[in-house]
Amino acid sequence: MEWTSLNDLRESYLKFFESKGCLRHKSYPLVPQNDKSLLLIVAGMAPLKPYFTGQEVPPRARMTTCQKCIRTGDIENVGKTARHGTYFEMLGNFSFGDYFKKEAIAWAWEYVTEVLKLPREKLYVSVYEDDDEAEEIWHRDIGLDMDRIVRMGKEDNFWEAGTDGPCGPCSEIYFDRGEKYGCGKPTCKVGCDCDRYMEFWNLVFTQFERHEDGTYTPLAQKNIDTGMGLERLAALMQDVGSIFDVDTVKAIRDHVCKIAGCEYGSEYKKDVSIRVITDHIRAAVFLASDGVLPSNEGRGYVMRRLIRRAVRHGKLLGINGLFLKDLVKTVVECNKCEYNELEEKYDYIVKVLTTEEQNFNATVDRGMKILEEYIEDMEKKGEKTLDGESCFKLSDTYGFPIDLTREILEEKGLSVDEEGYAAAYQRQRETSQAAHKGQGYMGAEETVFHKIDRNVSTVFTGYDRMEDEGTLSYMAAEDELIESAGAGETVYVVPDRTCFYAESGGQAGDTGLVSTDTGRGEVLDTQKAVGGKFALKVKITEGTLTVGQKICFKVNREKRLATMRNHSCAHLLQSALRTVLGEHVHQAGQLVDSQRVRFDFSHFEAMTEEEKAQVEALVNKYIFDALEITMKEMPIAEAQKLGAMALFGEKYGETVRVVTMGDESETASIEFCGGTHLDNTSKIGLFKIVSENSVASGVRRIEGVTGTGVLAMLNSNAQTISSAADTLKLNNPAELVNRCRTVMQEIKALEKERDRLEGEMAAMRAKSLLDEFTEVGGVKVSCASLTGVKPDVLRKMADDIKGSDADAVVIIACTNEGKSNLVTACGKNAVAKGAHAGKIAGKIAAITGGKGGGRPDSAMAGIGDAGLIETALAKACETVAEFVK
Repeated sequence: MEWTSLNDLRESYLKFFESKGCLRHKSYPLVPQNDKSLLLIVAGMAPLKPYFTGQEVPPRARMTTCQKCIRTGDIENVGKTARHGTYFEMLGNFSFGDYFKKEAIAWAWEYVTEVLKLPREKLYVSVYEDDDEAEEIWHRDIGLDMDRIVRMGKEDNFWEAGTDGPCGPCSEIYFDRGEKYGCGKPTCKVGCDCDRYMEFWNLVFTQFERHEDGTYTPLAQKNIDTGMGLERLAALMQDVGSIFDVDTVKAIRDHVCKIAGCEYGSEYKKDVSIRVITDHIRAAVFLASDGVLPSNEGRGYVMRRLIRRAVRHGKLLGINGLFLKDLVKTVVECNKCEYNELEEKYDYIVKVLTTEEQNFNATVDRGMKILEEYIEDMEKKGEKTLDGESCFKLSDTYGFPIDLTREILEEKGLSVDEEGYAAAYQRQRETSQAAHKGQGYMGAEETVFHKIDRNVSTVFTGYDRMEDEGTLSYMAAEDELIESAGAGETVYVVPDRTCFYAESGGQAGDTGLVSTDTGRGEVLDTQKAVGGKFALKVKITEGTLTVGQKICFKVNREKRLATMRNHSCAHLLQSALRTVLGEHVHQAGQLVDSQRVRFDFSHFEAMTEEEKAQVEALVNKYIFDALEITMKEMPIAEAQKLGAMALFGEKYGETVRVVTMGDESETASIEFCGGTHLDNTSKIGLFKIVSENSVASGVRRIEGVTGTGVLAMLNSNAQTISSAADTLKLNNPAELVNRCRTVMQEIKALEKERDRLEGEMAAMRAKSLLDEFTEVGGVKVSCASLTGVKPDVLRKMADDIKGSDADAVVIIACTNEGKSNLVTACGKNAVAKGAHAGKIAGKIAAITGGKGGGRPDSAMAGIGDAGLIETALAKACETVAEFVK
């Protein structure tokens, strides 16, 4: 069998199906677009759901892709066997109401036997037990002997999602890899769990509609959805034992071994760790390239889990220091021929993974130490299950993932109290919302706009005009299509064309006015609806609007121009940030409207004042240079050659719109963008940063203003300065800074005097407490309940008492500014007799529902219910007696 590289196989498949009239589409991002049922893309057909469901018109009725996928359902098994992995590529060819079984089967056989040249005598197929049509095509048309066609039941050869929706039978292609991969049983045949008969291609014939009552009816539009794992195919073609032996994956595996100084195949435990790191680094690199950042929620948690498992297994292999960054280069080198974005975002990917690796290293050692203490305690008690509260504390307080706790315990024959952990988690996260919820069939959220013909769309004409006219094609209330509406009603208008921009790409939707021969309305917002339709939210102010009428549009010119200033400035801002901070900066979200530009970007620390000043100055330089802004539609491949920046995780078509700011002598920005822009940067006027802050781990946010917004901010600041000067009774605002310094000095002097007086009062109160004690077991117990004393003064009082009398045990409760605390201190002799300030404070605070502790001689605890302070202090002597010898 001829050896074929994974990258060659991918290319051969896509080229083959291009020759069959299929549109070759680049892999969609791993982050699903408008699909709430999925956290990440798990199959080749997943990004194409709107075409299968008929919600959107596909770019072509025939398509082919090699789709990046991640599945983490069995992540705990990754590494334990060579079969399991999280990241993989799925080859697929699809038909949306075009070709069907006959062509799908014939082309699959042609590719397998004539392109891959697999021996026909080693090929088998399975069909659904009731699918006579598929069996007949394989036997009659393809010429496959009946003993090579296996009928299987619904569990194996019928695809359906949920209790209703499109579904259909499958036909799978198998390859006999020979006895060396088999189980040796005489019953070994197609469908056996061993590795001899490898199923490598699944052809799904979506031809039925399943109803909730369990019945099936034929679909009017029959679809084809095929899937073939690229790594699995490569393993077959290269005649290797597993996906970890495939050329591109093996290169990463070998690099892991080189870093760890070990040999793959020499020891099972090491092989497990090598496989975990090899798989997880691939997944993490591709997730990072699609804009996923490590976090504690949703897909961010998947990312964090993958990275931290890889780092932990690195430690098990004896790897010291940061090592993921070295592996990133190998992943990129092996995959850049198809995924050129990996090379473009190399610095960013390294930054994301290294930052998470550093963060985990800072916490894992501490978490491991605590977990080891828990395990030691369990072994002493003869327990086999770690309680849920302890598991949650490890995760929530120390950042030690529950799956890591689970793995480590399992390695020692122990387990997690799953119910207890879930309960603790739920208590902590009561108000958190589920990251994703399914919304109807295949994740598609049904709205009133789904009732409109899917072939209907809206043409946007607003790039070069703010007034236009069209036809009022459809009108909708909240949940139904309507024919007309009158004054006072708020409806959604769907026209055939409009100059109103619908919210997308972070740009707010237009507002303005609409009118027909019989009515007028105010446009409150413009949103995109399913299938390229624009929905104008209209409050009818006069007369009636009726479907079919000619409708005139007038965009709010002032707001649109202000929004365009902010949007064009957002492009300049990203360029300036990348220049000042580095190439790792990428857009992570934005909102541009008439009021401001809000730009989220990948960066891992707060910007310094100097960096903000540099960014602001560079943006204003671009503005003052009066750079021409041009907008041009072009094929996506041409745009990529120009170096145009794309938005992370965005789904683009074959033709894109590119916005360029500048010319050959000075190019400030080139980006993919469908928004509205000015024609020259000078029209932005001026840019001013208002704020810079963190919005998530690894994501910063800048808010700024442009044009008249800067003027409004300057006027507001001037008014604030004037008001402050008036408050300080200054005639000249220029003296404000010096006057503020003087006032601060006066305040500090007063605070110093106050602290001195409070200290003297504390000393006096401490002296009086020494005279009011109760002797318990040879120590002097003094208690007091105070108000209005700051914690540091409280501690000084307690320290003064223990310093004045070595036999003293002082317990002071105090409520100050709504918070109640308990301070405990024990003199030297009292400690020698067994008194322990930390334990005493903890027990007394517990009576109030609080907690805390500390050293034997000094401790502080928080008080829960201040109303129980007196009750708790009444137990002081009794509590001390428990510890004193």
